Amino acid sequence: MQRFQSFLGGILGGLMVLGIYHFWNFTNYSNPIIKPVDYEKFENVIDFTKPSIIGKQSVVSIKSRSQRVVRNNFWDFWDFWGNQREATNAGTGVIYSADGIIVTNFHVIENADEITVTLPNKRSYKAQVLGTDPSSDLAILKIQANNLKPIALGNSDDLLIGEWVLAIGNPFELTSTVTAGIVSAKGRNINVVKSQFPIESFIQTDAAINPGNSGGPLINTKGELVGINTAIMSNSGAYNGYGFAIPVNIVKKVVRDLYEYQVVQRSFYGGTVEDIEENFAKSQQLESYFGVYISEIYPEGSFDKAKLELGDIITKVNQKEILSKADFYESIALTRPGDVVKLQVQRKNKILEVNLTLQNEDGETKIVKKTSIFSKTLGAELQPITKFEKNKLKIEGGFKIISLGQGRLAQMRLPEGFIIYRVNNQLIHSIEELENAINQRGRVMIEGFNKDGSRGNYSFFSY
Repeated sequence: MQRFQSFLGGILGGLMVLGIYHFWNFTNYSNPIIKPVDYEKFENVIDFTKPSIIGKQSVVSIKSRSQRVVRNNFWDFWDFWGNQREATNAGTGVIYSADGIIVTNFHVIENADEITVTLPNKRSYKAQVLGTDPSSDLAILKIQANNLKPIALGNSDDLLIGEWVLAIGNPFELTSTVTAGIVSAKGRNINVVKSQFPIESFIQTDAAINPGNSGGPLINTKGELVGINTAIMSNSGAYNGYGFAIPVNIVKKVVRDLYEYQVVQRSFYGGTVEDIEENFAKSQQLESYFGVYISEIYPEGSFDKAKLELGDIITKVNQKEILSKADFYESIALTRPGDVVKLQVQRKNKILEVNLTLQNEDGETKIVKKTSIFSKTLGAELQPITKFEKNKLKIEGGFKIISLGQGRLAQMRLPEGFIIYRVNNQLIHSIEELENAINQRGRVMIEGFNKDGSRGNYSFFSY
């Protein structure tokens, strides 16, 4: 009897195991149980479809072409003319107005002899350069087209850290590519703008940006322009985690100035400011590292006339808190000469309210007019350097190269933004002196200053 019960128990146990196996196999593979989806959870999930469609209507492709002088070996150094080789560059632009105004980066069209803009409908147009501003790395183009779809302009001051943004552009010539990310930081200064007076207060984002994205829009989830994509942080030249965009508030100001005055109305405060670092904070017994301190004051400049002192800490500009040097630069970049800004200044244990009247490059408060001259002989647009540049570089005069066409300076491969100070040890006081000095035969030695203020020298032999 006991054996029979054991035998029966074994059979029943086997049947139970077999039943469980078939049940598990059936329910998990043959007829899986599908859990109902709670769609209400996804009602507020951000969908990038709408801003992508809105933004892409206003994004263009830009290709520029230029002729460069190439010297392939040492002996070509003695050949003034060298070999002509065509160079091309590709980037992105944004439709700014319905009548054909396009905004892009200056470095996308720098030194270009011919610029082609292709619209979203694939129609192409030759573009004219209306104005450039190397200090902010912006340029305005004009094409002969109407009824275009301009991008809506947002407010970069309203951007929040962590907010979703989209980058639209033509990376590696893959047109109308959309990538998404968040605002990682604001007010970044990464020293990529090679200019004596760079404006850097970038929006940092982790939306993927690659070569070809330059000049394209960074938009918010409403499809509004909040920045112009300009640079990436990379060891390889391709996307490596972070991209940087010029805030749209700076873009609006630069475009307005170039359109109205053909030159950006840049304000100067007559000194130098620095970020507050640990050593300075300890020496001043500061509890906070926020703000900027004044490290240099120029005679007769705005700081000097407002009776500010070395070591004064600027904590606010027009009620906006200043956390870093980039914040201060951006606040000043939105003004024009003659504007009065209200500073909150900490001087030791005192808090002061100071009205600062901003100046132009010549130390005056009036609007600046375009003073550049085009030399057919040199094939370049040149401008006498300003009083501010003279003081900073400690020189008596000179001429800055604003733009280059086909001519002697381009053949010598002098870059735009370079200041010519001496030619063959002769000080240059006029365009005529410059033309005569460069057009002479024999060795031509040019001394001057690069865009970042460093010294530069060029030497050529012409017949």
